[in-house]
Amino acid sequence: MLDQQNRQQFLDHLAAQLGRPPRKTVAGHYSNVTAQPTTRLTDLTADQRCEEFVKVAQEVMAVECSITTPGEAAAALLALCEQQHGGDVILNDDPRLNQYGLTQAVQAHYPTHIWSAQSAVENRTFAEKANIGIVFAEYGLVESGGVVLYSAAERGRSSSLLPQVSIVVINKSSIQPRVAQVAEILHQQAAQGVRMPSCINIISGPSSTADIELVKVIGVHGPIKQIYLIIDDL
Repeated sequence: MLDQQNRQQFLDHLAAQLGRPPRKTVAGHYSNVTAQPTTRLTDLTADQRCEEFVKVAQEVMAVECSITTPGEAAAALLALCEQQHGGDVILNDDPRLNQYGLTQAVQAHYPTHIWSAQSAVENRTFAEKANIGIVFAEYGLVESGGVVLYSAAERGRSSSLLPQVSIVVINKSSIQPRVAQVAEILHQQAAQGVRMPSCINIISGPSSTADIELVKVIGVHGPIKQIYLIIDDL
């Protein structure tokens, strides 16, 4: 364990080897080489961000994307489920899924399980055999075509990781340029005392690997299909 005392001893020894006294403050001025980490893609409009997000997701991440309106979201989701041959469906207990009538629509057509904080074993067992998992993303990321998922007692990671098909619902208004913007949002929330998620997952497409001769193979250790249902809430 590196406690304060041996930490200081280590730093003193390091300074002696460098032939100078230990430094307590930053020496010199180091200007930023580029502002790209925080400014790249920020000049895009909401429509442009959505367009680029879909392009990267489809062309790079092999994700199927569907854009719909709030009023047609339930019908669009059922159509996607039908394309994936229905079967057992697990959904997170997310009020946003209820807000758009998605949970209710799926329950009316397929055997479903709603993730429950009181049913850990049942949650995982159902997720493992489910054909489709439906979750709501906090953010979409233009740069990578990925999505950001928060975990909580009512929103388990298994809902998006264990089923054969993962359907991720995203509000168009929540699509961010890149991870830097999400990190800033989290920083501001933490500064205001907002409780952080138990886990933050950044998922870019279905499971895949290109370890062998750089040939990309999809469906290795997770969902073999990922679909984004983007709701135009603007």
